[in-house]
Parts: sequence; C-alpha cells; structure tokens
Amino acid sequence: MTASRRSRSGFRLVWRRVLPLAFLALLVGSLVFYWRHQRQLNRYVRRVYASFISPHLTGRERTPLLAGYSVHGIDVSAYQGRIDWGQVAGHKVRFAFIKATEGVTLHDARFKRNWQGAQAAGIYRGAYHYFQPNYDATRQASLFTRTVPLAPGDLPPVLDVEHAEFHDVAQMRRGVATWLRLVERHYGVRPILYSNYSFYKRHLAGHFDKYPLWLAHYEVESPVLPREKWIIWQHSDEAYVPGIRGTVDFNVFQGNFQRLLALRIPPRGRSARAN
Repeated sequence: MTASRRSRSGFRLVWRRVLPLAFLALLVGSLVFYWRHQRQLNRYVRRVYASFISPHLTGRERTPLLAGYSVHGIDVSAYQGRIDWGQVAGHKVRFAFIKATEGVTLHDARFKRNWQGAQAAGIYRGAYHYFQPNYDATRQASLFTRTVPLAPGDLPPVLDVEHAEFHDVAQMRRGVATWLRLVERHYGVRPILYSNYSFYKRHLAGHFDKYPLWLAHYEVESPVLPREKWIIWQHSDEAYVPGIRGTVDFNVFQGNFQRLLALRIPPRGRSARAN
C-alpha cells in the first residue's frame, strides 16, 4: 500500500469517527438552545404561520376564552383593519380599549369608527395613548384629550408605556407622571397604566403604584405579579376573534362584570374614586 493510499484510508477512518460525534454535539447543542429559547422560537413560528395563512382568513376564526375568568376584552388599532363589532360582541367580548393617539402628532386612522362601533355593539369602550418617551409629555397629553371624547359610562383613559428607546429612565418616568397627572385632571378620573411585564419590572415598578395596572404577560399560566398589583391581564397578542380578520390582543379583567361596571367613569357630580 502506498503512503498516499494509507493517508486516504486513515482520513476516512478519522472522518467516520468524527462525523457521528459532530452530529451528536450539534443535536445536543440544538436541544439546549431550543430549551432555553423555546417560548420565543414557538412565538416566531406561530407568527410566520399567521403571516402565511393571513390571506386565507375569513374573520370567523376564534380563540377559546381563557378559563377561570368571566370578563373578556380586546384592544385594537388601525392594524386590525375593518372590524365587525357585532360579531365581536357575539364572542362574549365585554370591553375594548381602542388606540386613539401616539406621540405628539399621530391620530389612529380608525379610532372614530372603532369608538362608535364598539358602543353601538354594546361593548364597554376605553381609549389609549401610545407613549413616546423622547417627546414632550404635555403635548402628548394634549393630543389625547383633544382627540378622545370620554364620557360617563366609558372606561378610564390608558397610557401605554413600553417603548424601549429613551435617553434617561428618570426623564421617562417624569414624562409618564406628567401625562397621567394632566389626563386625570382633564377627565376627573384616574388613568390606567399599561405595560409589558419585563418593561414594568425594569422601569416602572414601585413608581406608579397608585394607578391601576394593565399588564401584558404572555406564555404564562398567570401573571408573575401578585393579583393585587394588576386589574387587567393581556394574556395573548395573537388571538382570533370573530369579526376581526387576523390576530388581536386578548385580555381578561380581574373580577366579575359588576366590578368592570364600577370601573367606568361615573356620572358627572360623583367622584370616580367613590367606585
């Protein structure tokens, strides 16, 4: 046997030994990576699938209501497109928060029709503002109050705080406090603060405890925060509700229907805090 043939034979022998070990290492590494990031990966796969099937949706798809809660609701924006609010109400949706404004100039293109449609369908409605931390909070509050005609019987205003790009956390908190204070003064009712779990724990916890909390926390059986810390739980951002073609955020209210009614803006002359 020549030296070159012995060399080739030895290389093939080493390769046959190394290849199974490399494959095993790759398999183990992949399983470990999936175990650590399975929630994010599963969400990504579901999002890709939802995008693939979206052209074929009918608007009649439905996600089962979350067990253990009696009051269910959604939150919507122009992203959901045209909504058949009568069908939405037929899926036992009792409340809806509707995007009104964002930053200092943006009006949601479908706010007015959603605002009117929800009320016509008998769904208790509220409005929210998406907070941009790097813009003036007073102007943001003014944009919201000029846009949203909250009246007795409506749900309190909501400030959505989750934008991760800001220059200084103390400045961001001051802006949030300013918006909440000005909007409460305008409507005479304490606003609700909305945020996702990680952002809330990192930047807001302990600073706005007097405001009711609407918490977004997905892929969990129940929120990690104690029940006395929150009043609404957004448990999914990829639900299907008849009347909406595509996905929508799904929420539950902590309490029965009478407690939801007590949360509404009271008739003029009565204190909101009396409820």
